[in-house]
Amino acid sequence: MSKIQTIFRHSGEATTDSTLSAISLPARARVTFLLSTIYALMYLDRVNLSAAANAVKTEFGLTNSQLGVAFTGFSWTYLATVLFGGWAARRYGPRVVLLCCAVLLGVSTIGTAFAAGAVSLFLIRMLVGAGEGPAFPAATQAMRNWYPAEKFGYIQGITHSASRLGAAIAPPLVAWLIVATNWRISFVICGSAVLVWGAFWWFQFRDDPREHASVEPEALAGVEPVAPTAKTPVPLWALTTRMLPVTLVMFAYGWAYWIFVSWLPLYFINHHHVELKASAFLTSVPLVAGMFGNTAGGMLSDWLLRRTSNHRIARCSVVAASLSGCALALIPVALTPNLAVALPCLALAMFFLELTIAPMYAIPMDMSREFAGMGSAFIIMGVALAGITSPWVFGWLIDLSGNWNVPFATAIGVLLLGAGGVLLIRPDRPFLP
Repeated sequence: MSKIQTIFRHSGEATTDSTLSAISLPARARVTFLLSTIYALMYLDRVNLSAAANAVKTEFGLTNSQLGVAFTGFSWTYLATVLFGGWAARRYGPRVVLLCCAVLLGVSTIGTAFAAGAVSLFLIRMLVGAGEGPAFPAATQAMRNWYPAEKFGYIQGITHSASRLGAAIAPPLVAWLIVATNWRISFVICGSAVLVWGAFWWFQFRDDPREHASVEPEALAGVEPVAPTAKTPVPLWALTTRMLPVTLVMFAYGWAYWIFVSWLPLYFINHHHVELKASAFLTSVPLVAGMFGNTAGGMLSDWLLRRTSNHRIARCSVVAASLSGCALALIPVALTPNLAVALPCLALAMFFLELTIAPMYAIPMDMSREFAGMGSAFIIMGVALAGITSPWVFGWLIDLSGNWNVPFATAIGVLLLGAGGVLLIRPDRPFLP
């Protein structure tokens, strides 16, 4: 055990049984709640800039293309740090990694309030991305330690549903804060909430559920925790080769996803000519639909696994159907200027899109016990690569054509390519380096 790991581990062992039992929920339910909460907060801090985009754009005098570049600052470091998150979760454990992520994310989100222009905004968003990048691989490793295989889809679905709830809350919350105070205050509040979560996480979570003071015996059935270690080498090339199709499919998912979380408020304001408060409400509608899609995708995938005992059918069929369904739902959005048609189609598209998440994150958990966290990093890399390109391309296409429907037509083609790429994914074959 490393010196750093030992220091962190012993500092948490001072927590008494009474402290751990202060919350009456079962131990695994508390872990589910904590993971769901940080997912919600991370997406709140990810989407709050798009919710405040109109005020930020006006104050700094940005074009759509410049604002799109500012959006991509998050994705550059998000991409650069995901593999580190998977490695660090194996080296030090997800407990330490997620605490560090919470501190960096909270501080950098608060720092957004002090942005003075396009450059500083871009740099601060890079810090936000660095705080979130390692978090999802670490959280996936935590789930692999705490949950049996038949609940992989469920736990990924429920936590990502919480993340979309955070994204859905962001537009009306930020809009209300802008009206009540200003856009800068909203970032201080959002960042502070993450720092509070970090304290709860440290005192309530253990990397190995068997070391938790109040874990129930039935909660240990079927779980296979992996102890943090620095001795096992990482088969990076073999893992990269195996996960490359997953990254490509998630790039297609991410292309559409970043449109929803980056541009919808300005889409409603500029294309449908609604006011700020109305745009915040309208933006939340598709994101709420996505929240239900996350849970539905996880439950459907686990149900198919129980019925067929075939991991490829259980995971890949849901992903192919979800990406195709999203593409079909976006067709009316790209063809009509009618808000009454566009809004329900956007909600349906987001619902289908989010069916993708739980089965995709379950794939590395199916393939490997030890490298589940690192495997999930390749999922995030696909989303991050799309995040670097999609927001900028969206803004560039609007500036070029003046038509807010053109970027949605582009997303349809990318989604259909991603649906075809699902054929290359093999979760039914264990990863044996």
